[in-house]
Amino acid sequence: MTRPASLENDAARLREAMAKGLAEVGSLADPAWRGAVETVPRHRFVPGFYLPAEERDGQGLTVWDPVTAELDYDRWLSAAYSDTTLITQFDGNEPDWRKPAKRVGGAPTSSSTLPSLVLRMWSDADLRDGNSVLEIGTGTGYSTALACERLGSADVTSIEVDPHRLQMAASALYACGYTPTLAVADGLYGYWPEARFDRIVAACSFRAVPPALLAQTHPGGKILLTLSGWLYGYARVLLTVAEGGTAEGELLGGTVSFMSARTHAAPAFGNPAHWVADLPEKPWTARHSPERITAPTEEAFHLRFLAQSAVPDAQMTTVGEVVHLVDVVTGSAAALTAHDGGWWVREGGPVKLWERIEGVLDAYDGADHPGPETFTLHVYDGKQQLRHPQMPGLPLSRP
Repeated sequence: MTRPASLENDAARLREAMAKGLAEVGSLADPAWRGAVETVPRHRFVPGFYLPAEERDGQGLTVWDPVTAELDYDRWLSAAYSDTTLITQFDGNEPDWRKPAKRVGGAPTSSSTLPSLVLRMWSDADLRDGNSVLEIGTGTGYSTALACERLGSADVTSIEVDPHRLQMAASALYACGYTPTLAVADGLYGYWPEARFDRIVAACSFRAVPPALLAQTHPGGKILLTLSGWLYGYARVLLTVAEGGTAEGELLGGTVSFMSARTHAAPAFGNPAHWVADLPEKPWTARHSPERITAPTEEAFHLRFLAQSAVPDAQMTTVGEVVHLVDVVTGSAAALTAHDGGWWVREGGPVKLWERIEGVLDAYDGADHPGPETFTLHVYDGKQQLRHPQMPGLPLSRP
């Protein structure tokens, strides 16, 4: 079908409704950001995307419906102006939006993040008039457009590792009259030609704070990024950079997650059975259930990040009733098996993975379950360390 002549009027009406809804839930307290949301046409940045279907396939995997104006105009436009993340790419492969097809499973690798989270990120970064900003992860370009509308294009630099994604974002941005500095670049290394910046905001997650970002930030400037890892634990931190390339800042609350920077994605580790084949036969009894870090709760979300900080190279998978931990860097492994209302643990290798995690859980309980905002991240001498006054001596650091 062809797009109706009323498209821009329909979009303006839905955009105003979205802005009103975001304001009502507290996501648009700043009038300048509300003006940006009411102005930037999100539909121009998402000509095609995937939404999860109601059904799953026979193996329980998510079925993804392609959504375009040609396939279903009303669904496309209403989704574009909903507070929803719109998946635009899987497994690094760009769909053919002229002939899109349903797909099953896959790992999302690019998206248009839900507007409330985009606004939360820009707000948490404490953007001020006149700030020069580096955005890592242009994606569709919608968040870039909001920043340009708020600050002016001249103060915005945005980089994207995927050339095709950046080309599409650039076309949409320029068509809307926005002219930020754009480049194909790996966010791990920032963007030296435009440095230094007053603010750096990452729309992807890193395993550790990239040193290049510290070097490219003015002293007193701020870096907002999400830390993640191979256990899929996440925490956001707002760092203030000092002279000499050091920085510190508190973790932020909430359960926000972002796709990993592609160079920080988890490696394949093979067959879990191979990893546990040579573990000691005699198990020991766990003090904590693995559900403490896997349950769908806000506390487990926080605990998974703390556990991950203690075993930064570990990955977790469940096969049948056995939970496997695998560390491809040191060759360590652990297997947890449900037994008589508790869990048996077998582990081997130079790093006792579950033993370290239990140490973190013990300390967390002993400190009366401290929330993310009570932890401070310190970055210095090429290292980062997570600190808490009531949890001293824990191995919550990584180079």
